[in-house]
Amino acid sequence: MIKKFIRKILGVKKSGHLASDHATPVILSAKDHGINPQLVSANAIRVTQTLQDNGFKAFIVGGAVRDLLTGVKPKDFDIATNATPEQVKRLFRRAFIIGRRFQIVHVMFGQDLLEVTTFRGPSDKAALTDEHGRVLRDNTFGEQHEDAARRDFSINAMYYDPASQTVLDYHGGIKDIRKKTLRIIGVPEERYREDPVRMLRVVRFAAKLQFQIDDATRAPIAVMAPLINNVPAARVFDEMLKLLTSGHAMACLQQLRKEGLHHGLMPLLDVVLEQPMGEKFVTLALANTDARVQQGKPVSPSFLFASLLWHQVLEKWEAYKAAGEFPIPALHLAADDVLNRQTDALAIQRKVAADMRDIWAMQPRFEKRIGKTPYKMLEHQRLRAGYDFLLLRCASGELDEETGTWWTEFIEGDAETRERLINTKPRTAVAAGGAKKRKPRRRGPKKTAAAQE
Repeated sequence: MIKKFIRKILGVKKSGHLASDHATPVILSAKDHGINPQLVSANAIRVTQTLQDNGFKAFIVGGAVRDLLTGVKPKDFDIATNATPEQVKRLFRRAFIIGRRFQIVHVMFGQDLLEVTTFRGPSDKAALTDEHGRVLRDNTFGEQHEDAARRDFSINAMYYDPASQTVLDYHGGIKDIRKKTLRIIGVPEERYREDPVRMLRVVRFAAKLQFQIDDATRAPIAVMAPLINNVPAARVFDEMLKLLTSGHAMACLQQLRKEGLHHGLMPLLDVVLEQPMGEKFVTLALANTDARVQQGKPVSPSFLFASLLWHQVLEKWEAYKAAGEFPIPALHLAADDVLNRQTDALAIQRKVAADMRDIWAMQPRFEKRIGKTPYKMLEHQRLRAGYDFLLLRCASGELDEETGTWWTEFIEGDAETRERLINTKPRTAVAAGGAKKRKPRRRGPKKTAAAQE
């Protein structure tokens, strides 16, 4: 029903995306494409050369070629070849075959990991799918032009040969890059049904590259968005992490909302950007994340998701305290509620969830600035993450700026400075704990008139 409805709206004729007119690529020379060879990984060159020396075809493919064409040094290099996974594995000392849906080979050089895939052929009609048409397992190998047709977007379906410095373009990818257009290969409805995660990838690439989404590529998304609910939560988590660490996180979230893809993925997205305090906090968190990505610094998934979910935790924390729970148990109950609810949509890894709890649990302790508590906080293994989280709360207006300033001085100060800070009464004591009640003065027995005389 959905398939017929979309075709009726779009006027799309039923046709396979492995069209014969894309069997011959446009070949671009170094002069035509302008790729700087110095941006190419030495290990990627080593892998392609080893495969070619042993009689196989081998190319750098996908996002790496897209980035090279736009003058950006790729973070990852994927290799495509006509060698089978077993043949690839035999050529490299540290090579491991992984994957169930489609087998690939990880080739390791120290800490550098390269992903090598065998050219994929047309999807086998007998391939295992779920009831919605999502391909569950498909290890069909094929020719290079068939592999190009199996890739998601035209800008990701180009192949670069470092040896000859030529680019093979099967689906007009170079033209779309120059037009800054994101276009899916084949019939969009069919491609999204094969793998609904492609709808999230559309959003990520459009926001990251600042490309316009082709009308035909965008049209089915609103109708087919619910298919993402059938994707394993672990895959959705991985894709959301890529989206949030793309260096354009806020743009990605806004694009998700624009395409109607945020419902159910992260419940906070339905409301947080509509709440002034929550919007400011999330905006600051994502801006900090984007800055770290653009500076080449690592990003902590724990800190990122702790930030995104904090205002849900805060809301529930206040509710539990209002119901009579003590503050610390109330915070733990709130964290349980939020993480349990989120598990249905995103398979947040156990280690990530544990670190998120630590970051949240530290927040009340930052308000205790007397005695030995601050010194114990210095020994906490998650101090830096908890402290950075505190600074976000201060910057967003959730806490007084003085709290963050005090902790900055305490963490960076020497023993004398720390002692002075401990002995200085915090200005926020009244705001945080309320004014101290004075003990009533004890009065002696009421004097009689005679006694007063």
